[in-house]
Amino acid sequence: MSDAGTLYTDWRGVPELARGATLALGNFDGVHRGHRAVLRAAHAARPELKLAALTFEPHPREHFRPDDPPFRLTLAAGKAAALRAAGADLVVALPFDAAFAAMSAEDFVSEVLHRGLGAKHLACGADFAFGHRRGGDVAFLAAQAEKLGMGLTIVPPVADETGPISSSGIRRALQDGYPERAATALGRAWTIHGPVSHGDKRGRTIGFPTANVPLGRHLEPARGVYAVDVTLADGQVVPGVANIGLRPTVGGSESRVEAHLFDFSGDLYGQEVAVGLRHFLRPEQKFSGLPALVAQIGADAAEARRLLGLAPAAG
Repeated sequence: MSDAGTLYTDWRGVPELARGATLALGNFDGVHRGHRAVLRAAHAARPELKLAALTFEPHPREHFRPDDPPFRLTLAAGKAAALRAAGADLVVALPFDAAFAAMSAEDFVSEVLHRGLGAKHLACGADFAFGHRRGGDVAFLAAQAEKLGMGLTIVPPVADETGPISSSGIRRALQDGYPERAATALGRAWTIHGPVSHGDKRGRTIGFPTANVPLGRHLEPARGVYAVDVTLADGQVVPGVANIGLRPTVGGSESRVEAHLFDFSGDLYGQEVAVGLRHFLRPEQKFSGLPALVAQIGADAAEARRLLGLAPAAG
């Protein structure tokens, strides 16, 4: 039901302490600068109330189009953490299933927002749509909220030099190999969260031990080599270089992240880490053999250190 009292997955039977909040609404994939503007607007309207973020799991697109390639910028845990970091006291992640998808827009407002959560004020982006076949828009929400005594703030898009910030635009930037553009729109580096899993142990035999992190349901960015920083479970941040892709030189068949952490030794197996993409170095390529691969990894590591503002490796 809850995680440390702040994550709720059902609007029915929400404890009294979680009711009566000012509520930011959205899918919030990525929790980018536009999403954070919605949270700020919800808080600014009723600063004396608790700030809650209401979102959906899985993302509605995953429910309706389950065969789509993974596209998520943030998975459930990472999204909840980012919403909390952006100021949400409570996160309500409603299960998006067939029954929920069939709920009318009117019932969503009256049963979920008003009766279930007791929301006092709502905030959303101008393109927020909800209910069966996305039958409710912000005009409908405004009329229903007024009828039920809830305030509403409609938040215009936040734009940067390329136009309005959106999750789809951030996905494109990552797929095109521009993590810096994605970071500008997000307000932080894009990160891939996951457990360090056992790889084929080849990295340690060639002098570059790696932490292997499955992409899971994350979007696959441009395949290739990146300068990264890796946040460990204890909060320590370690710079490094990472390959994302199939590893064609060694016959890989499944995309994953292999991160080599600079000047670090320690057993990370099973630990949840976050790999932040800082700079794209080069596309993935197939080498003639391990000696050529090892030489290129050395060059990549040196370039990553330079881009991250680090001193060259000792020795």
